[in-house]
Amino acid sequence: MSTTTAEATREGERWDRSSPVSDVFNEGQAHLGYWYGPDDGTPMAEASRRLTRKVVDVLGVRADQHVLDAGCGPGGPALLVAEETGARVTGVTVSRFEAEAGAGKAAARGLSDRVRFEHGDYARLGHHADGSFDAVMAMESLQYAPDLPGALAELFRVLRPGGALTMTDYTLAPGVPPRERDALAEQLALPHLQPVEAWLDALRETGFAVEEYTQCGPRVFGMGPKYVEAAEHGRDRIGAAFGPEAVSGLKEAMGRFFATGGERIAYSVVTVRRPRAAGEGPGTGRE
Repeated sequence: MSTTTAEATREGERWDRSSPVSDVFNEGQAHLGYWYGPDDGTPMAEASRRLTRKVVDVLGVRADQHVLDAGCGPGGPALLVAEETGARVTGVTVSRFEAEAGAGKAAARGLSDRVRFEHGDYARLGHHADGSFDAVMAMESLQYAPDLPGALAELFRVLRPGGALTMTDYTLAPGVPPRERDALAEQLALPHLQPVEAWLDALRETGFAVEEYTQCGPRVFGMGPKYVEAAEHGRDRIGAAFGPEAVSGLKEAMGRFFATGGERIAYSVVTVRRPRAAGEGPGTGRE
């Protein structure tokens, strides 16, 4: 087993432990929510779907496309894409729990013919041919890639020429001194915490062409109290599944995590495209 494979296995085991709670807490979604402001009363699960829809919109997903959800969590985003666009979706996750949970949801919704979940590493997709996917979404998953350049290269390979990739992730807020980066990365367990410009450089070095990016930290990470409130509102549901101590633990963990605030931790939505080689014609996706 290579070092990277061993790290991916450990990462999968970590999500196996934490994802069952987030699956219940946030209705099959393992990413943050998007609110328009402190007075926006949208429930957390719907705010998370709002963020997924922003990704779907910027990718321009259509029914004739095949989408890769790289680091798919317990399946919520992949199912939303399939239900609301008609596209086929393949979700890949290092967590066995997440793959099985996603497959169960797809079967329950009658979507197994269009949505499939793989227990594997999105940095090792050798069973998928070059250019297999029309679009790639990576929601808060690249942050945890043991080998980020290798993961980006693999996603570039399986994306068809002309296809787009949209990632959402934590980024270092503008103006935060570089000397604070390592301390924040360790404190928040965000190994690739860096300014959005560093993400853009990494994507360009892989061969992607940057199309657009949005920094929306105040509306995502900066809404810390809403995550703690959501845990309290879900007390009965979470407690019934995992015991009352799980609710207290979740609230405490979220309080610590979001205490850093949107002034230091930003959140970015970045869209890039795999350029066509000279002579290549248009593909199936929106250009």
